[in-house]
Amino acid sequence: MELIESLFKLKDHKTSFKKEILAGLATFLTMAYIMVVNPAILSETGMDFNSVFVATILASFVACMLMGLLANWPVALAPGMGLNAFFTYAVVFGMGFTWQQALAAVLCSGVLFLVISISPLRSYLINAIPKSLKFGIGAGIGLFLAIIGLKGAGIVVDNPATLVGLGDLKSPTVILALLTFILMIALDKLKVPGAIVLSILATTIIGLFIGVAQFQGIVAPIPSMSPTFMQLDFSALGSSLFLIVIFTILFVDFFDTAGTLTSVANLSGKIDKDGKVENIDKAVFSDSIATIIGSIFGTSNTTSYIESGAGIKEGGKTGLVAVAVGVFFLLCLFLAPLAKTIPPYATGAALVFIATYFCKNLVNIDWDDISEYSPALLAAFIMPLTYSISNGIALAFIVYVIAKAISGKMSDLNPAVLIIAGASLLHFMLG
Repeated sequence: MELIESLFKLKDHKTSFKKEILAGLATFLTMAYIMVVNPAILSETGMDFNSVFVATILASFVACMLMGLLANWPVALAPGMGLNAFFTYAVVFGMGFTWQQALAAVLCSGVLFLVISISPLRSYLINAIPKSLKFGIGAGIGLFLAIIGLKGAGIVVDNPATLVGLGDLKSPTVILALLTFILMIALDKLKVPGAIVLSILATTIIGLFIGVAQFQGIVAPIPSMSPTFMQLDFSALGSSLFLIVIFTILFVDFFDTAGTLTSVANLSGKIDKDGKVENIDKAVFSDSIATIIGSIFGTSNTTSYIESGAGIKEGGKTGLVAVAVGVFFLLCLFLAPLAKTIPPYATGAALVFIATYFCKNLVNIDWDDISEYSPALLAAFIMPLTYSISNGIALAFIVYVIAKAISGKMSDLNPAVLIIAGASLLHFMLG
């Protein structure tokens, strides 16, 4: 325990070993879906499903260890949703690159990410984000979580006439999703430790008894990772289109990470009164290394997860949370069937619950200045409606600059904001 205390400073952060492990479990359960979803998406390119399954777990384990031990942040990492979709549907299917070439592009973007992260530029760019945009981004990420969770739970469904519609409220899975959400509210209100975890486990057990959740077993042999390990093809490196792919991946990863880290930093009290993010350098360094390692293992960009809010909501404050998540991922190499037993309605409800916590950020926006609140709200609106964190951030920066110019407040703009807005505009033009 002395070693743990020296590594994570639990007493200084007014937390305990038990609380941090519970927080890690809460985070893990809300993001465990990636172990199945990521290989399902990437395997459409021809990649071996089982190999990607192992790569996903090992990349997540190493990344979480880095974040926990180096940065001491309660942030978990895994192959990112959205980035894996871009990998499959845009790079491979849309542009005609092989999955091996796509992995090479991921590694190249990770190297560029690393170069930026060890320079003052990365920290400067993140810390230079205006407070209103940080709060708007935080709320937007919450709403993005909400729509993912509502869809996964079946509460929100596709509707050709209105884009989205209400699901079947008589469906057992929808009822259990709502029950999970209500249980979380009740247990949280009663200050029961592990409210999210207990609610997920309770309704999973109910689902098993009534037949809407399937027990997948306990253990299974560990698949080989050789079909994807070190299978990178740099033959397209001289292609201008390939370079665009690299910089697009970097752009998306940059903003997804910036948005996640600033939001989580706000939740965990790592943003000071001046809006500066505490110890951000080590956090982004860990994130960039994770992408490089993940590409070598055989998966798309490994990045910080917004689901880390689950652990923070449970009281997690240190890197021990991330380490715990990494260990839970590693255990799933042996317990994959058991992990797959957690049904979508339970994790979906958890995401919606976490989303409500993220949206509290909106109260801190300057509501007396339209040049501040309008771009912030735009970020919050665009993220869930376009299913993209990066789109929301990019458009918000562009509009922020324009709003300040119209308002005669150009002095509010720092060079970083102008650079990000310019890069955002370039991103949309190239896209």
